[in-house]
Amino acid sequence: MTAIASIYQNDVANYWNAERNPVNLRLGDVSGTYHHHYGIGEVDWSVLDVDEDVREEAIIAELHRLENAQAEFLLGHLGDIRPEHRLLDAGSGRGGSSLMANAAFGCRVDGVSISQAQVDFANAQALRRGVADRVRFHFKNMLDTGFEAGAFQAIWNNESTMYVVLDDLFAAHSRLLARGGRYVTITGCYNDVYGLPSKAVSAINAHYVCDIHPRSGYFRAMAANRLVPVGVIDLTAETIPYWELRRKSQVATGIEDTFLEAYRDGGFQYLLIAADRI
Repeated sequence: MTAIASIYQNDVANYWNAERNPVNLRLGDVSGTYHHHYGIGEVDWSVLDVDEDVREEAIIAELHRLENAQAEFLLGHLGDIRPEHRLLDAGSGRGGSSLMANAAFGCRVDGVSISQAQVDFANAQALRRGVADRVRFHFKNMLDTGFEAGAFQAIWNNESTMYVVLDDLFAAHSRLLARGGRYVTITGCYNDVYGLPSKAVSAINAHYVCDIHPRSGYFRAMAANRLVPVGVIDLTAETIPYWELRRKSQVATGIEDTFLEAYRDGGFQYLLIAADRI
């Protein structure tokens, strides 16, 4: 079993090992909870009206509030989680969602990433919070973790499914989930109604070294791997305000207008999908 199993996965690992993007680090510095996903919810636009010397700090804090809201929304769909349960954060990044899950449920959480830098950072965060005995991050491939079958009550992917083949991912998750366990993902996907990926979606793929899947691909791969959807929520309108605010910040990366174009033309969607393991 190897954490990095292909040239492409090595490229992805190298990208995240080298990543020091302020849009992730400066937002995480607000509370010490570091994410690698986007935000949802209404923006408090008054942050743009504060004095110039504190305006950027206010924008950063608001962006961080929105990304925390996204993680809380995902965790709220994991079902009835009790302290004796075990959870898996697949593609765990710098560990923010895992730490939030432990704080919310009191249960054991494992996170996996093919970026050793992310794993080391996340484990340091767990140690700093005094929860390293309950929250552990592993240099593992989410397609082949080596964890025992049926060990997890819930598994999630927060904006990480676009780095893998969905059939392989859901086969792995189906093996790891207990019967009746819950899988949740929040993901961007392209809208099959419009045919192949748009130019904007292709630009996002190139920017993040990923391969965004069609919406239909999720449901097809879930059905093939004993995962039955129990909820699908279109968050596209909920995430647009985050991108509108982010484009006005100093941590903008230049991809903001591309995301806004992709969401507004209907060819790209931001979904939460929850499914039970039967």
